[in-house]
Amino acid sequence: MTVPPASFTRSLRARGRVLALATTVMALVLVGCASLGGPETKGQLTVFAAASLTNAFDEIDQAFEAENPSVKVFTNYGGSSQLATQLVEGASADVFASADQAQMEVAEQAGRIDGSPLIFATNHLVVILPADNPGRIEGLGDLTKPGLKIVMAVPGVPVREYTDRALAALSTDPAYGKGFNQGVLANLASEEQNVRQVAAKVALGEADAGFVYTSDVTPDISGKVQEISIPEFANPTAQYPIAGVADATNPGMAHKFIEFVLSSKGQAILAKWGFGHAP
Repeated sequence: MTVPPASFTRSLRARGRVLALATTVMALVLVGCASLGGPETKGQLTVFAAASLTNAFDEIDQAFEAENPSVKVFTNYGGSSQLATQLVEGASADVFASADQAQMEVAEQAGRIDGSPLIFATNHLVVILPADNPGRIEGLGDLTKPGLKIVMAVPGVPVREYTDRALAALSTDPAYGKGFNQGVLANLASEEQNVRQVAAKVALGEADAGFVYTSDVTPDISGKVQEISIPEFANPTAQYPIAGVADATNPGMAHKFIEFVLSSKGQAILAKWGFGHAP
């Protein structure tokens, strides 16, 4: 058997070391690309959204996924105050859509918001009654009649904050009287964790009246309730801010989702579900 020259053997060994080094470098490059680009373009996107956004964001999620097939959106709905508390306590999310500025500020002050929140929708209050109107309520003035069962959201939830402001404003109108807000609150039978629970309770006939957003009178309950409008002077405009969450697992896609919500397509979906356009 012919033995290769020593110089030839050394050359093969050198080539082997170069090839191994090149392979290692290439592997590190690929890993780096995956770690930088993977989460930005695919995977899961977690959105925390106010309960009143349920129908609109369900449709927005589907439309966004259709344009980004590698992404799956998971939305956690709840009262904005509950969601803000979860974020403050360290819950993981990519996007926060609140029903008011106050709860967004709670998350901001805790360092959980990335960038400046943007207003993406508006809303207004309405009083709803069961379709058969067991309380025989003909107008807002009747809400102080003794014995009625009125349901609202718990204090701190945005819709309750707007409700309290509306009642205070109505109490300044001689048509309702100075003690109007106290009279309505005297009939408060229950306080729910979010506005959708208020709407459901009235639709099921478990309360005589409830304060909700106009967008909460969705097709599934519209035939089960009546509506009583609140005068414009006493009906605050609810503004909905949206922002990315600090330390998001998918910040690039979070930004893209926010852009979609603010786009003409996202705004059209929100309008379809009863929301006003962003100012």
